[in-house]
Amino acid sequence: MSNLSLVTTFILMGIPHAPALDTILFGIFFVIYVLTVVGNLLILLVVRVDSHLHTPMYYFLTNLSFIDMWLSTVTVPKMLMTFVSPRGRAISFHSCVAQLYSFHFLGSSECFLYTVMSYDRYLAISYPLRYTSMMSRKTRTLLATSTWLSGSLHSAVQTILTFRLPYCGPNQIQHYFCDAPPILKLACADTSANEMVIFVNIGVVALGCFLLIALSYVSIVFSILKICTSEGRHRAFQTCTSHCIVVLCFFVPCVFIYLRPGSRNAVDGVVAVFYTVLTPLLNPVVYTLRNKEVKKALLMLKSGSVFTQSK
Repeated sequence: MSNLSLVTTFILMGIPHAPALDTILFGIFFVIYVLTVVGNLLILLVVRVDSHLHTPMYYFLTNLSFIDMWLSTVTVPKMLMTFVSPRGRAISFHSCVAQLYSFHFLGSSECFLYTVMSYDRYLAISYPLRYTSMMSRKTRTLLATSTWLSGSLHSAVQTILTFRLPYCGPNQIQHYFCDAPPILKLACADTSANEMVIFVNIGVVALGCFLLIALSYVSIVFSILKICTSEGRHRAFQTCTSHCIVVLCFFVPCVFIYLRPGSRNAVDGVVAVFYTVLTPLLNPVVYTLRNKEVKKALLMLKSGSVFTQSK
């Protein structure tokens, strides 16, 4: 971090909106945040207590739920404070560093996790008889740990590149959380090299993950077409469709914000809502409403019979 940084506090300008909408927007995002946390906690609880869900797919799903819960927590509470009062917009320099690191750590870990989940589905559908041995407890633990470590390294690079520059002038961040593109605009130095490295860094990660996911699903489609029964094909397609919906809702906004030339602050702020607020909510919705096993486990949890079975 640069010793020339004179700014001690940043001001988050929040989502562009009319002041009269403060209360309404606060209520909407507060409800979404509560539903996100409760929904993802339910998935963690159900998978934990129902032995039928102790499979690799649900192991990775619990990792995804944990990430989504904290990804939302890193950004939404501070965004809610910007609706309450002008003081709620202030964030200290070090808190901004922590928020940026946490956001990119969780976001990139989720990106890597989607790739691992697509590989898991590929093995499950293409090699059903060998799947259990190929995706052993040791293998899935290693894959999950790799996503977290890779996310941590990726985020460290983003954070160091962003805050190694001096910040000595304007302190108003045109966003509702601390992110690299709007923060770099406030730096008192040439940021072209930093922007290029960050662009390439995010581009390699996002494009690499997306291509691997696409490759997995092309292979999955060919494997599904070989399934003899229509019921088997339908079940395989249904499982993979849930994953694809969440992946698209995550990758499309990220590509729009980080991998396009130029930047429009107002547009970026609105689009960022999709993957920081709505995508974490989509995870429990998609994986429960489209998944019979999870819905059955939730009903058993409600009746209390799942606890009896887990003993």
